[in-house]
Order: sequence, then C-alpha cells, then structure tokens
Amino acid sequence: MDFESARLRIEELRRQIEYHSRRYYDEDAPEIEDDEFDALTQELRRLEEAYPQLITADSYTQRVHGEVSRQFTPVIHEVPLGSLQDVFSLQELRGFDARVRETIPQPMYVVEPKIDGLSIALEYQNGVFVRGATRGDGQTGEDVSANLRTIESIPAKLVKSLDRVIVRGEVYMPRQRFAELVARQEENGEKPFKNPRNAAAGSLRQKDPTVTKDRRLDIFVFNLQLLEGADVSAHAESLELMRELGFSVIPFYRRTGSIEEVLEEVEHIGALRSQLPFDIDGAVVKVDGFEDRHRLGTTSKFPKWAVAYKYPPEEKETVLRDVEITVGRTGVLTPTGIFDPVTLAGTTVSRATLHNEDFIREKALNIGDTVVLRKAGDIIPELVRVTRHVGNTVFELPTICPSCGEVVSREQDEAALRCVNPDCPAQRLQNLIHFASRDAMDIEGLGPAVLEQLVDEGLVTHIYDLYTLDRQQIAALDRLGEKSADNLLESIEHSKEADLSRLLFAFGIRHIGQKAAKLLAQRFGTMEAIMNASVEDVLTIDGFGEIMAQSLVRFFRLDTSRRLVEKLREAGVNMDCQLQQSDRRFEGMIFVLTGTLPSMTRDQASALIEQYGGKTSGSVSKKTTVVLAGEDAGSKLTKAQALGIRIIDQNEFEAMLAN
Repeated sequence: MDFESARLRIEELRRQIEYHSRRYYDEDAPEIEDDEFDALTQELRRLEEAYPQLITADSYTQRVHGEVSRQFTPVIHEVPLGSLQDVFSLQELRGFDARVRETIPQPMYVVEPKIDGLSIALEYQNGVFVRGATRGDGQTGEDVSANLRTIESIPAKLVKSLDRVIVRGEVYMPRQRFAELVARQEENGEKPFKNPRNAAAGSLRQKDPTVTKDRRLDIFVFNLQLLEGADVSAHAESLELMRELGFSVIPFYRRTGSIEEVLEEVEHIGALRSQLPFDIDGAVVKVDGFEDRHRLGTTSKFPKWAVAYKYPPEEKETVLRDVEITVGRTGVLTPTGIFDPVTLAGTTVSRATLHNEDFIREKALNIGDTVVLRKAGDIIPELVRVTRHVGNTVFELPTICPSCGEVVSREQDEAALRCVNPDCPAQRLQNLIHFASRDAMDIEGLGPAVLEQLVDEGLVTHIYDLYTLDRQQIAALDRLGEKSADNLLESIEHSKEADLSRLLFAFGIRHIGQKAAKLLAQRFGTMEAIMNASVEDVLTIDGFGEIMAQSLVRFFRLDTSRRLVEKLREAGVNMDCQLQQSDRRFEGMIFVLTGTLPSMTRDQASALIEQYGGKTSGSVSKKTTVVLAGEDAGSKLTKAQALGIRIIDQNEFEAMLAN
C-alpha cells in the first residue's frame, strides 16, 4: 500500500473506531462484535507502524478511550487508570517476554484472568469507603459512589484501618444474572443488553441507585493504585494484602518466572472460560515486581510491563430450520430460531432468540439460511450473522397473536410486537396476579400460589371469574380450608368497593401506572367516560403523552376489554371515581423523595402528597418544590442542595400535614 492509500485508510479506520468505541464505552450499546472491533484496531496499529509519520496524538492507539458523562460529577484520578496493550497470539506473548528481558534479565510474572466488565477505582480513607469512580478517559472518571454502595461485595469499611487506599477493580454482571436480565428484557419487549460487560456498564451508570441494586452487580479487585499506611513491593503481594483487607480479589492467578509456564497458564485460563460463572475476554500477563515495572516504564498509552492476551470467540456455522413464536407474560411475541445442533462452549446449541422484528429484517433472515452462532457471555446462544441466504424473502412475524387470535400491535419507539388482550391465555396468570395485588384491587389472600391453583383447576379463566367463586371451590384447594375460604371471599367482596383508579391500574394497561390511573379517574369520573374517550381527550390531562393516550384507547377498543368491564359491572364492582380532594394544600408543588424515612414508606408518603393535590417525581430539577429526605439519601439530595431547593425530613413533612 502506498503512502496516500495508507493515509486515507488510516483516516477511515479512525472514524470507524471512534464511532464504535463511543457506542461501546460511552453508550453501552455496541453495534459490532468485540473481535470485529479488535480487527479494526489491529489494522490501524499495523498501518501506523508501517507509516509512523501518520501517527497523531488523538489516534485510538495513542490514548485511553472514554468520556465522562455530564450526569455524574467528574473525578480526577490521582493515579491514572491506563489500558493494556492487546496481543492475539502466543508468539506475541513471547515477543513481550523478549522485550522485558532486555531490561529485566530474570523477571517474575503474574498471570490472571481478564474480567470483562467496567473498570473502576475505589478510594478509602482511614479504612472507610469515601468515593468510587469509573475509568473514563483514564485521567478523569465519573463519580458513581452511590451506585457502587449497592454492590454487596464492595466493603464499606476495611478489615484493617489504613491511612489511604485506592484500588482498581472490574464491576461485572455474573452470567446467570445476565441471563435472567436478558430474559426479563425480552419478556417486556425491551432491547436486551448485548453482553454481560455492557449490562454491567449500563447498570452502574444509572441515575437511580435502586436500579443498580436491582441488577445485583459484583466486583473483582485486581490492582493496588495507592497505599498509605503499609508497604508492598510486588503485585502478588498486593493481591494478598487486598484480600486480607476484605476486598473480593480476582479468584485465581499464577506467579512464575518461566515464559513457557506463562503460555501454559494462558491456555489453561482459556480452557476454563465456559466453566466460570463470570465473563472473561482474555488473560493478563504482568511483571510482578514494582521496582522492575518502574525500570520498564510506559508508553503514552500502555505500560511496558503488562499485556492482555485476547481469546478468539468460538463461533459455529449452522442452518436455521424453523422459527418458533412464543407469547410472554407481558404479551410480547418473541421469535426463537431452531437450528441444526452445534457444540458451543461445551454444550449443544439448537435454539437461539431472534429478538424481534427489527433484528430479523436487519439480518434479512429466513428459514433455510446458513448462519453463525456464538454464546454471549459464553452462556446465551446468539445469532451473529448470516453467511448464506436461500432467497430474497425475509421471515415475517405473525400479525395475529398465536395464543388468543387477537391482532397484535407495535407501539411507537418499541421494537416488540405485543398482544394487549387482557384475556390472552399466555398472559392469564400474570394478569390475575397483578389484578389482585396490593396496589391494584388489594385482594388479601389471593397470592400467586392460590391463583395458580385456581387456574390449574379450571376455576378461573378470566379476571371476572374471581367474582363467581364459591366457598366450596376455594376450600377444596391445597393448603386452604373453610376458614381461609371465608376470609378470601370476604376480601374479594371488599374489593368491589375499590376506587375506579385502582380498577384501572388493575387492568395492567401498558404505560398506565398508579399515578396515571388516578389522573384518569379524577379527569373522567366514570369507567364509561374513560372507555369512550379519544386520544385527544386523554392528552388534555397534564402529564399524559401520545404513547400513554394511544395505549389506553387501544385497550378499550378491544371487544375482550369491553366484555371484561361489563362482566365486572354485573358482579357489582365499582366503576366510579371516589377520590375526594377537598384539601389541596400541596397543589402546584412537586415533591422528590429520597432515602429511607423513619416510620413510613415512600409509597405512603407519595399517597399523602397526592391526596392533598401535590405531585411526586423521581428526579430533582429546577421545577422541584421540596425534597423529602430520609437516611442514606444519595445523589438526589446532593443535587437539591446544589440547586438551593427546600429540603425537609419526615418530622417537617408531618408538620406540613398537621397544619
């Protein structure tokens, strides 16, 4: 390749790498596979080595990539969090060893697994956790302390109180939790995370720490960044110190002075990949001694004393033989590909999700096509690409729900096809559980186990069947008797008096939560008026958008929905709004709740605020009137203080109610 061709290709590679790097590191939404990205960076590195005059300071090969999100406070790393030089062959590892021995004739190495997650730094003062930050661009990261505190394996206090400690670790999502999260996302029609690394990054960089906590992340600490109050002289020694301090340290490593044993351990770690409960994308080889590291030095981007060996992904070619459509508990239609069986990561694979309509169209996929499969996180089979098409047609998802026969719909800004029929058999049990739940019709004693028995025995098919149950039918159920039957029938009867807003919420209408249901009940007054409302009518309610309005109107256009309402009316269920707001002392005020209140839940506080005409919000902004803060209040309290917003505790809140 001549100089001009190399210059043009380098410019193109940098554009592609910058785009895909931003999608991966900053947006947690990669569009290409890791090996495809690695191929781009390797090609760029080779061209820059051949034409060093074309190397620029902003090239991906010369700097640590990453940006600091504006939603978090920036943190300047006292000790930079650099990246490692990637190598892709055992021959390159031997080359690394040869370069090290030019300076250190008899080096000792530590070989350890390279956890695939989000790199972070944890800072402790006098043994107490004070701050945690993402790597960012290596020099500046994001303060995600509140989210990191939700990770149980991060100690709030060290076993031994040292003056100052900064450690570096990798926040990751265990494979089983990743599989569960993806299943929930598919079930709800959400775009699933592509792999455990992006799931971990997307979960940690959340505005709301409760979301992070729900994702149940974990961490392995692998590097000592700064230490005051003790002394260590080598990496292996520092790993043992960090373990003694209470950190969850990388689960295994090997210390050796032989390059042959280094290569042996790298291959051993590679063989373990499919058996590990967490994702790794390589093995790291580091010079052990800190003095030796100092003598070797660093480049502008990488240390000369360490490299990361990247394992190639295991992929297999097979043929798509069929597409199976299932209806999830939320009504989402999920296509699953049926393939000729292949062995991946030690198990036989013959099925893989095809996600949704957009995925199938993007791949131009049809039955009979030859495709490539791999395992995301070595656990979830996924279709990577099509290598041979059998024709020009693309598989079409059904327009009719295969479970109930109703027409399916696709909402704006949503990839999933969804059945919204409340009587759909595939959604029956989940709809019943929601209908009877505390925030809906609050039918005490009618939990998931009892409802499952009622459905299995054929006693309940539709929601309105709950109101035709008799004492003998309930008493005959497993672990129930006449006393339980009487209590349950009393609770079912009592639910008939529930307010219209509770009934609306109990229907489980897409995008209509508790607050929206209350606003609808107050605005229209009766079920009849709501059923006959147009999209335009609904949009007159403050806080309602196009998607919410369309979802509501679409639900009540269904014959099954209208039959449900009529049957409930015949059973004596209340269809009118009973909410009274004569005292509207909080009208025009927006409250934000954060932390744990001493003697009431957030839901109870929110209900009181709304009872007196106020509104609650999940985030602090200039429109916020009051922040009600309890114990362990996090970033919302900090932001409120910065904006000068009034902050109260439960005592002040109760005083506002008493006055």
